[in-house]
Amino acid sequence: MADYDYDLLVIGSGPAGQRAAIQAAKLHKRVAIVERRAVVGGVCINTGTIPSKTLREAVMHLSGYRERGVYGASYAVKQNITMDDLLFRADHVMRHEIDVTRHQLMRNHVELLAAEASFVDPHTLRINYLDGRGQRLATAAHVVIATGTAATQDARLPLDGHSIFLSDDILRLDRLPRTLTVVGAGVIGLEYASMFAALGVRVTLLDKRNRLLPFVDSEIIDALIYHLRQNRVTLRLNEEVSGLEPIYDEKGERVRICLASGKQVITEKALYSIGRTGATHALNLASAGVTADARGYLKVNAHYQTDAPHIYAVGDVIGFPSLASTSMEQGRLAACHAFGIEARSVPELFPYGIYAVPEISMVGRTEEELTQQGVSYEVGKANYREIARGQIIGDSTGLLKLIFHLETHELLGVHILGEGASELIHIGQAVMAFGGAVDYFINTVFNYPTLAECYKTAAFDGINRLG
Repeated sequence: MADYDYDLLVIGSGPAGQRAAIQAAKLHKRVAIVERRAVVGGVCINTGTIPSKTLREAVMHLSGYRERGVYGASYAVKQNITMDDLLFRADHVMRHEIDVTRHQLMRNHVELLAAEASFVDPHTLRINYLDGRGQRLATAAHVVIATGTAATQDARLPLDGHSIFLSDDILRLDRLPRTLTVVGAGVIGLEYASMFAALGVRVTLLDKRNRLLPFVDSEIIDALIYHLRQNRVTLRLNEEVSGLEPIYDEKGERVRICLASGKQVITEKALYSIGRTGATHALNLASAGVTADARGYLKVNAHYQTDAPHIYAVGDVIGFPSLASTSMEQGRLAACHAFGIEARSVPELFPYGIYAVPEISMVGRTEEELTQQGVSYEVGKANYREIARGQIIGDSTGLLKLIFHLETHELLGVHILGEGASELIHIGQAVMAFGGAVDYFINTVFNYPTLAECYKTAAFDGINRLG
């Protein structure tokens, strides 16, 4: 490897790229990250995970949403919430996370190159500096592509970032709209639709599919839909958008959305969220012997190797599940494989966190999957309203659901809707990782009062169903 400038060159400084670079640095390798943004952190810190989840926390606090179950639907911490109120918190967290990321890279001696990278040949990349220093060629024994994704755009649509905008534009909105239509009910669209609804915005959610988030347990989705409708969200599924245009009249600037079914939706603003596209168009992949699909995503094997074995791809750029947590693990595993270090993970036990209002988290298999696989199972459920902690925090709508094998009682899946779901899921994840049975929750003692007691209540419910 001494013939190369770097043992590992990482393109992209999001969670996947960071973890790959730091893992290689821990192995005493010469590592550099190329980042084409002015700041590190990729989409995760700058426009995606961190700002959207911080925005959600600001929404939950300022709107008083969590306390409405106790103090009533009119309760709010602040009246007339503005975008500035919401963005103040996001700006603070983003600045902190950027600083933490830079410090981690510095103390692990990872060279950070503020530049754009493109392949010249499989081991050589052209580094085009952003500060006007020109360009140079850099060689690497191994390359990790962690460029992430960008919001999918349609050149036929009049996206102006103001009335008709993408999820990346939300941090630049000047004010909260009175009405909002979200086109695309994927994870991102659903999260933002529920956030704005919690603020009192009249939201319409459009999607051409007939079901929200098909990878989530259907009972959890049914409960989520109920809560969305309670927050005055109008769902229009099985509807395809045929046109989208701004209109100007005596009522001001609005947006008209035409549907293939002949319906129309008039809204103050429209969020276009039909998915993400792999950010690979500028990499000149052909020179490296690597091919992206029509949406810019890269195909990899079990070790995250592309068509060129020394070139790895990790994170959102390889597609589903496109979570920061899984991206980090993919980066670590790719770096370990590149340098012959044995490492393993359990991808079937990766947890999913969906930060809608209310929150959803899951690990393991759904009822639909187990039915298709012919596995005999039973379920046990606990409602937050049955738990003292649920009453204390004012969440009477939460639900924890356990799925376990009918004969062995092995825990097969955990699905949660409600406050703290993405934290609570890790208890079930740990039990599943060790092949535990649902009986564990019956025999253990949880702190009182906590939401963790839901596991015990759900376990009793499931066992009692067996008669």
